[in-house]
Amino acid sequence: MFEAHFQTFEEPESGVALSARLSAFREELTRRRLNGFVVPRADQQQNEYVSPSEERLAWLTGFTGSAGMAIVLMQEAALFVDGRYTLQAKKQADGKAWSVESLIDPPPENWLTQHLKAGDRLGFDPWLHTSSAVERLSTACAKAGAELVAVDDNPIDSVWSERPAPPLGAVTLHGARFSGETESDKLKRIAQEIGRLGVDALVLSDSHAVAWTFNIRGADVAHTPLPLSYALVPREGRPTVFIDHRKLSNQTRDHLEQSGDVRQPDALSDELTALAQRGAAIALDSATAADALSRLITSAGGKPVRGSDPVSLLKAVKNPTEIAGTRTAHHRDAVALARFLAWVDREAPKGSLTEIDTVEALETFRRETGALKDVSFPTIAGTGPNGAIVHYRVTRKSNRRVAPGDLLLIDSGAQYEDGTTDVTRTIAIGAPTAEMRDRFTRVLRGHIAIARAIFPDGATGAQLDPLARQFLWQAGLDFEHGTGHGVGSYLSVHEGPARISKLGTTPLKRGMILSNEPGYYKTDAFGIRIENLELVTAAEIDGAEKPMNAFETLTLAPIDRRLIEARMLSEIELDWLNAYHARVRAEVRGQLDAPTQAWLDEATVALSGNTEIRAVVE
Repeated sequence: MFEAHFQTFEEPESGVALSARLSAFREELTRRRLNGFVVPRADQQQNEYVSPSEERLAWLTGFTGSAGMAIVLMQEAALFVDGRYTLQAKKQADGKAWSVESLIDPPPENWLTQHLKAGDRLGFDPWLHTSSAVERLSTACAKAGAELVAVDDNPIDSVWSERPAPPLGAVTLHGARFSGETESDKLKRIAQEIGRLGVDALVLSDSHAVAWTFNIRGADVAHTPLPLSYALVPREGRPTVFIDHRKLSNQTRDHLEQSGDVRQPDALSDELTALAQRGAAIALDSATAADALSRLITSAGGKPVRGSDPVSLLKAVKNPTEIAGTRTAHHRDAVALARFLAWVDREAPKGSLTEIDTVEALETFRRETGALKDVSFPTIAGTGPNGAIVHYRVTRKSNRRVAPGDLLLIDSGAQYEDGTTDVTRTIAIGAPTAEMRDRFTRVLRGHIAIARAIFPDGATGAQLDPLARQFLWQAGLDFEHGTGHGVGSYLSVHEGPARISKLGTTPLKRGMILSNEPGYYKTDAFGIRIENLELVTAAEIDGAEKPMNAFETLTLAPIDRRLIEARMLSEIELDWLNAYHARVRAEVRGQLDAPTQAWLDEATVALSGNTEIRAVVE
């Protein structure tokens, strides 16, 4: 009935089938007089999603998670992943060839100091590591008496015989009706930031920053409309965009040339060298700039100045056009979500529904809007114990039937030209247990606490994060991920620098869009997460002595009433929930067919603290 266009469910190559690749790689290292090599999961710009030609870690190890690193020595090899991916890594990598280690605590550098020998030469590709990462590796090598060696070309590429070609996605224009600000106005603001930094030029090493600055989008990586590119923006004069010309039509090239010069990517090194030879100070983004750029500037006599890319903060604060577009995108998405949730309630009791069925159905409902460009990330659809795996991705092998008594957690999003969405709902299949309802209600109370928060202008995500956890903490419970991340405008669904987490130190500004997604996960049993997107707005408070902010909820989708223990909610929380459901009904109902309208009416009935929860579907 349904088909997914933007997602696949095939199991990647894994395990012992890849052992020959590791052997060939070691032979190549020996040929280059290296005793080991570091293989990050990264491209030149540290993108979350990388093109198939950059999936070196997956090719070598079989591990397909979004964060990881491998270190290959002659006698041992280790795959480093964070807690989200420990189980996945052990399944995908050959346990006889690879040990699975911590990526965070302890870090890979600890492993290195224990396994490197004095005199060893450890290789790395300076285009795939930031300078701070290289400094950590260098310190570890020094402790072991080993040498860290930058290579001119990546040895994996020498043994990867069927490596895909680099992507050539067509560049498209992101016009004023979506962007709301011209390139010239953006460049003026960037020039002011360059002046504040006291440097001569800024390298835009993050393709998101290039896309935002020059109002273009692309198709070089999955799920994010990125045109892989660089830009060099001087304090005075015309910037230069470095992008493969084969991606440009006459129209897009003319568009870019109105604001700057357009050159091939390999010209970046020459232009940086020429600038550095004049003694220029050149700003680099600590988070995305390859160490190779810093080395190039230094060797040519310039001064690399590492810090936060000022464009990331400019991009995070959405202008009125982007905000209006995001609201429109969420309204469109809400219709697809209502159709999907009604479909699940209708089909799940029949007993034949699977996780893959739900992923395909939701994508299909979104495609039927006629505006879907891509999903904003691979849909997480986990039922029963799979729902407890935070970043679970269903494959044909892991696909589980949606059974009575289970919870179905589905986390998904869409890319529309006018906005990016991200939403999670947890759905009761049959009658939930008392424990499920208790945990869900605690998560809901935390979600409401964030949605209702009033906070001073300049407050950080770290200050808000405990609000989402307080009711779980009261029961000795917690969740091991951040409460929220920034979201782009037809760009990355995971956008910095702002976030709601204990690590969220960036002040929240009006116009930022963040997710609100507390959760609870009981291993081998069930998972719960409730996610809406929130817009930071001004809070109007009579008599306020300082500027205050609040959140406007953008996502419009029912929260499963069957999972709510209404007696646990305060009157204020009940009022928020009922007002939210009334708003969903008012704004979405008119765009649905009669059966889905009837479902929505039932799904958004007001709750009372003294009323037993009545199942929507018997």
